[in-house]
Amino acid sequence: MDLRKLKTLIDLVSDSNVSELEITEAEGKVRIVKSMGVAAPVVMQQAAPVAVASAPVAAPAVAEAPAAPVAPAGHAVKSPMVGTFYRSSSPGAAPFVQIGSVVKEGDTLCIIEAMKILNEIESDKSGTVTQILCENGQAVEYGQPLFIVE
Repeated sequence: MDLRKLKTLIDLVSDSNVSELEITEAEGKVRIVKSMGVAAPVVMQQAAPVAVASAPVAAPAVAEAPAAPVAPAGHAVKSPMVGTFYRSSSPGAAPFVQIGSVVKEGDTLCIIEAMKILNEIESDKSGTVTQILCENGQAVEYGQPLFIVE
Protein backbone atom coordinates (compact mmCIF):
# COMPACT_ATOMS: atom_id res chain seq x y z
CA MET A 1 0.00 0.00 0.00
CA ASP A 2 1.24 3.46 -0.95
CA LEU A 3 2.51 5.55 1.98
CA ARG A 4 0.48 8.58 0.80
CA LYS A 5 -2.68 6.49 0.67
CA LEU A 6 -1.99 5.16 4.17
CA LYS A 7 -1.41 8.70 5.50
CA THR A 8 -4.69 9.85 3.90
CA LEU A 9 -6.57 6.98 5.53
CA ILE A 10 -5.06 7.82 8.93
CA ASP A 11 -6.08 11.46 8.55
CA LEU A 12 -9.62 10.47 7.52
CA VAL A 13 -10.01 8.23 10.57
CA SER A 14 -8.55 10.94 12.83
CA ASP A 15 -10.99 13.57 11.58
CA SER A 16 -14.08 11.37 11.60
CA ASN A 17 -16.28 9.59 14.13
CA VAL A 18 -15.00 6.24 12.85
CA SER A 19 -13.07 4.42 15.54
CA GLU A 20 -11.73 1.55 13.43
CA LEU A 21 -11.07 0.96 9.73
CA GLU A 22 -9.82 -2.23 8.06
CA ILE A 23 -8.85 -2.43 4.39
CA THR A 24 -7.74 -5.51 2.48
CA GLU A 25 -5.94 -5.16 -0.83
CA ALA A 26 -3.70 -7.35 -2.95
CA GLU A 27 -0.59 -6.06 -1.14
CA GLY A 28 -1.94 -6.90 2.31
CA LYS A 29 -4.33 -5.90 5.02
CA VAL A 30 -4.26 -2.71 7.08
CA ARG A 31 -6.27 -1.98 10.20
CA ILE A 32 -6.39 1.52 11.65
CA VAL A 33 -7.77 1.92 15.17
CA LYS A 34 -8.41 5.32 16.75
CA SER A 35 -7.67 5.50 20.45
CA MET A 36 -7.49 8.59 22.67
CA GLY A 37 -8.11 10.87 19.71
CA VAL A 38 -5.13 9.62 17.66
CA ALA A 39 -5.47 7.12 14.85
CA ALA A 40 -2.68 4.55 14.78
CA PRO A 41 -2.12 2.08 11.95
CA VAL A 42 -1.82 -1.58 12.82
CA VAL A 43 -0.45 -3.63 9.95
CA MET A 44 -2.09 -7.06 10.03
CA GLN A 45 -0.54 -8.73 7.02
CA GLN A 46 1.82 -7.09 4.62
CA ALA A 47 3.57 -8.41 1.52
CA ALA A 48 6.20 -5.63 1.54
CA PRO A 49 7.27 -3.62 4.59
CA VAL A 50 5.83 -0.11 4.81
CA ALA A 51 7.36 2.60 6.95
CA VAL A 52 4.96 5.07 8.51
CA ALA A 53 6.12 8.34 10.04
CA SER A 54 3.58 9.18 12.71
CA ALA A 55 3.12 9.25 16.44
CA PRO A 56 4.76 6.29 18.20
CA VAL A 57 2.51 3.27 18.30
CA ALA A 58 2.65 0.86 21.19
CA ALA A 59 3.11 -2.73 20.09
CA PRO A 60 0.10 -4.91 20.85
CA ALA A 61 0.52 -7.11 23.88
CA VAL A 62 1.33 -10.69 22.95
CA ALA A 63 -0.20 -13.25 25.24
CA GLU A 64 2.01 -16.16 26.18
CA ALA A 65 1.12 -19.40 24.47
CA PRO A 66 -0.80 -21.63 26.86
CA ALA A 67 1.05 -24.65 28.10
CA ALA A 68 0.37 -27.77 26.09
CA PRO A 69 -2.28 -29.90 27.78
CA VAL A 70 -0.91 -32.96 29.50
CA ALA A 71 -1.76 -36.08 27.50
CA PRO A 72 -3.66 -38.60 29.60
CA ALA A 73 -1.87 -41.88 30.28
CA GLY A 74 -3.14 -44.94 28.43
CA HIS A 75 -4.45 -45.61 24.94
CA ALA A 76 -6.66 -42.86 23.50
CA VAL A 77 -9.61 -43.99 21.39
CA LYS A 78 -9.97 -41.14 18.90
CA SER A 79 -12.89 -39.91 16.85
CA PRO A 80 -12.73 -41.13 13.25
CA MET A 81 -14.96 -38.26 12.07
CA VAL A 82 -16.50 -34.89 12.84
CA GLY A 83 -19.91 -35.13 14.47
CA THR A 84 -21.90 -35.19 17.71
CA PHE A 85 -20.83 -37.56 20.51
CA TYR A 86 -23.47 -39.69 22.27
CA ARG A 87 -22.73 -42.14 25.08
CA SER A 88 -25.90 -44.22 24.52
CA SER A 89 -28.08 -45.45 21.67
CA SER A 90 -31.05 -43.27 22.69
CA PRO A 91 -31.70 -40.46 25.20
CA GLY A 92 -33.20 -42.77 27.86
CA ALA A 93 -30.88 -45.75 27.36
CA ALA A 94 -27.92 -46.68 29.55
CA PRO A 95 -24.49 -45.57 28.29
CA PHE A 96 -22.48 -48.12 26.31
CA VAL A 97 -19.58 -47.83 28.79
CA GLN A 98 -18.81 -46.19 32.13
CA ILE A 99 -15.49 -45.41 33.78
CA GLY A 100 -14.20 -48.77 34.96
CA SER A 101 -15.98 -50.79 32.25
CA VAL A 102 -13.92 -53.63 30.82
CA VAL A 103 -14.05 -53.63 27.01
CA LYS A 104 -12.76 -55.93 24.32
CA GLU A 105 -11.50 -54.86 20.93
CA GLY A 106 -14.58 -54.28 18.75
CA ASP A 107 -16.99 -53.41 21.60
CA THR A 108 -19.15 -50.31 20.98
CA LEU A 109 -18.05 -47.36 23.11
CA CYS A 110 -20.28 -44.57 21.80
CA ILE A 111 -22.13 -43.21 18.80
CA ILE A 112 -21.10 -40.24 16.67
CA GLU A 113 -23.85 -38.66 14.61
CA ALA A 114 -22.59 -37.22 11.35
CA MET A 115 -24.95 -35.94 8.63
CA LYS A 116 -27.97 -37.61 10.26
CA ILE A 117 -26.20 -41.00 10.29
CA LEU A 118 -25.47 -42.72 13.61
CA ASN A 119 -22.00 -44.30 13.54
CA GLU A 120 -21.04 -46.78 16.27
CA ILE A 121 -17.48 -46.21 17.46
CA GLU A 122 -15.77 -49.41 18.54
CA SER A 123 -12.82 -49.92 20.86
CA ASP A 124 -9.58 -50.56 19.00
CA LYS A 125 -7.97 -52.00 22.13
CA SER A 126 -9.01 -54.35 24.94
CA GLY A 127 -8.76 -53.01 28.47
CA THR A 128 -10.52 -50.89 31.08
CA VAL A 129 -12.08 -47.49 30.35
CA THR A 130 -10.29 -45.09 32.71
CA GLN A 131 -11.50 -41.75 31.31
CA ILE A 132 -14.38 -40.45 29.22
CA LEU A 133 -13.14 -37.23 27.63
CA CYS A 134 -16.37 -35.95 26.01
CA GLU A 135 -19.78 -34.91 27.27
CA ASN A 136 -23.00 -36.35 25.88
CA GLY A 137 -24.17 -34.20 22.93
CA GLN A 138 -20.79 -32.50 22.52
CA ALA A 139 -19.44 -31.74 19.04
CA VAL A 140 -16.21 -33.64 18.33
CA GLU A 141 -13.50 -33.19 15.70
CA TYR A 142 -11.62 -35.74 13.63
CA GLY A 143 -8.82 -37.26 15.71
CA GLN A 144 -10.14 -35.88 19.01
CA PRO A 145 -9.58 -38.32 21.92
CA LEU A 146 -12.89 -39.71 23.21
CA PHE A 147 -11.88 -42.37 25.75
CA ILE A 148 -8.75 -43.57 27.53
CA VAL A 149 -8.46 -47.37 27.68
CA GLU A 150 -5.72 -49.01 29.74
